Amino acid sequence: MGSSAIVVGGGIGGLAAAIGLRRIGWEVTVVERAPVLEDAGAGISLHANGLRALDVLGVGEEVRTAARPQYTGGTRTPDGRWLARMDGAALERALGTPIVGIPRAVLHRLLREALPAECLTVGREVRSVEAAADGRLRVRCDESVREADLVVAADGVRSRLRTRLFPGHPGPRYSGSTVLRAITEHPVDLRTDFELTWGPGAEFGHIAFTDGRAEWHAVLNSPAGVRHRDALAELRRRFGQWHAPIPALLDATRPEDVLHHDIHELADPLPTFTVGRIALLGDAAHAMTPNLGQGACQALEDAVSLTAALATEPTLGAALTRYDAERRPRSQAITRAARQAGRLGQQLTHPLAIAARNTALRLTPSRTALRAILRHADWTPPSLVRRAECA
Repeated sequence: MGSSAIVVGGGIGGLAAAIGLRRIGWEVTVVERAPVLEDAGAGISLHANGLRALDVLGVGEEVRTAARPQYTGGTRTPDGRWLARMDGAALERALGTPIVGIPRAVLHRLLREALPAECLTVGREVRSVEAAADGRLRVRCDESVREADLVVAADGVRSRLRTRLFPGHPGPRYSGSTVLRAITEHPVDLRTDFELTWGPGAEFGHIAFTDGRAEWHAVLNSPAGVRHRDALAELRRRFGQWHAPIPALLDATRPEDVLHHDIHELADPLPTFTVGRIALLGDAAHAMTPNLGQGACQALEDAVSLTAALATEPTLGAALTRYDAERRPRSQAITRAARQAGRLGQQLTHPLAIAARNTALRLTPSRTALRAILRHADWTPPSLVRRAECA
């Protein structure tokens, strides 16, 4: 088996894969097209499976220190009535950790700091990946050519490598929803760690951070490509009459900090996550809607599973076969579950359907809701055993 890899994409999944590969003794280069290696997103919730993956990678403690546990909150209606309460303590008893909230930029920084600077190449684009005569891969980055035993395609929902590997695949599909989000400029008086509020064809949620600020997001049913000249004013129009602290969160936000993205997913599943010596990871392999909060967690699972397979299998081919067999069924099932959660949650518009859903949520026992979270979050990661230790 070889021992050098090029990771295409410097997001959460790509950096996690690079950390894992280095921990088993591989030489790794991360190639990121953006001129600055950073994550400009807002906030993120990490479930137990994502935190367990970070523990295996050696950065779990740092992430927990920077994150805020989510013990309180739940789901509400626009007038403030509770549909379901969060029991973070019960989740912690079941999994050993509550869900935590952290700014994406902080998580990204902690992952970057776990890698030596010479591993990171920014402002370069991978133009092609071809097999050399000796079986290794020749990777063209702009005008230079590098060789590697493995390429990890972690280049996101609009992965160019995925398009080249699967030219007949339809690619990402618009989910029907668009999301606006930001982090407040200053602390906000919040009574809960995490909330979702569902109205007709709309959702508003927040994640509280350790410094008192919060991330908020607003998800709307919308045609793709619709943008607003003053996004914050539009959100005040749509959500200004919803329950506290929603108006206060909007008032604590600078207009220039609002991000707006249409939500795309890989609704048509890939037939495989590996092609030759190329492995797809994260959104490049299984982009999903954010309704279960599992996108980043699944990318972290990918990174650990790929690394563990490379550490313990006798050949590169066997390792990639194992990676595909372990990751594709689980991640594609969660992609389907996230899509269904969106259809039954934020995307509902008919009053009778909304009333039936709300009644069902109010009548659902807390232990049943807990089992639903455990179905996706209760994942046991493989250990990273260096190949030298297996000899």
